[in-house]
Amino acid sequence: MREIAKRANVSISTVSRTINRHRTVDPKLAKRVWKVVEEIGYYPNTQARALVSGKSRILGLIVSEITNPFFPEIVQSFENTAVANGYEILVTSTVHEPERMELAVRRMIERRVDGVAVLTFGFEEKLTADLRYRKIPLVFVDVGPLAPGVANIRINYMNGLRQAVQHIAALRHERIAFVTGPLTLKSAIARRECFERSMQEIGLHVAPEYIVEANHTLEGGMRAFASIAQLRERPTAVLCSNDMTAIGVMREAYEYGISVPSELSVVGFDNIRLCEFTTPPLTTVEMSQVGLAQLAFRALVEELADSEEARAPREYTLSTNLVLRRSTALAQEPVAAA
Repeated sequence: MREIAKRANVSISTVSRTINRHRTVDPKLAKRVWKVVEEIGYYPNTQARALVSGKSRILGLIVSEITNPFFPEIVQSFENTAVANGYEILVTSTVHEPERMELAVRRMIERRVDGVAVLTFGFEEKLTADLRYRKIPLVFVDVGPLAPGVANIRINYMNGLRQAVQHIAALRHERIAFVTGPLTLKSAIARRECFERSMQEIGLHVAPEYIVEANHTLEGGMRAFASIAQLRERPTAVLCSNDMTAIGVMREAYEYGISVPSELSVVGFDNIRLCEFTTPPLTTVEMSQVGLAQLAFRALVEELADSEEARAPREYTLSTNLVLRRSTALAQEPVAAA
């Protein structure tokens, strides 16, 4: 940094403030500094800088699984927003394993992250307690504790699921099944409850056998529909807790020779990009990945802007909405299994 200051004919403090992107630096001086930085190929030691300033300008992002197409867009959007605001991100996935979550938390602490967005749709209180103990700001989806330094993004599942149920009912479906996610996840329980409540609102009965638990994967959706297909009175419509499950349902329906949507209407949840390219394109409830990522970043930045003493629990809301495509149609008479 002394060499940069000498070559750019500025003070060392100007170099430091420029590299740390303080807005108080004169733009002409900053331009000179960055020119020299580029010429000599200087890269700041972020870990050393974090020790001095107490700020690493690194944000942690923990997701459930990168292989689920719902999460890559969240990661990309979160990173885009972070980079635009002068932050780096440290990403890790838990694959729903406590050991992986523990490793993720340890990595965050070792890298001295300024804050962590835990977008796993589940809550591992014992593990994230280490982050809270170190007063690292946290953001959760739905499941975080009401505590200072913790922000929660509340998903309005009801809005989109009510729209989906009313849409299916308007198409004269009465036998409507719901494939849930793993009921160890609070988000999966919330989606199932919203489905059941939406059905009750319009006077439709939910038969217990029409609620089938899966695991938010293609294979889980296939197994779920294989079970549904054996019912004596097969449903004419299936709503799913996520899009991967819905695509699995459509795939298995094809194996049974059941046409979507003429014989079976299918609705997903999430609105991943793949929905536009299935055959037929999948009607689904949108939970905006871009919106979720930007809201999580905003929540972390607002937490960081407060002093530790001033931090208070915060809540943010993300709504959901039905996106109509071509996987739903007017109901036909249900066909009894052989």
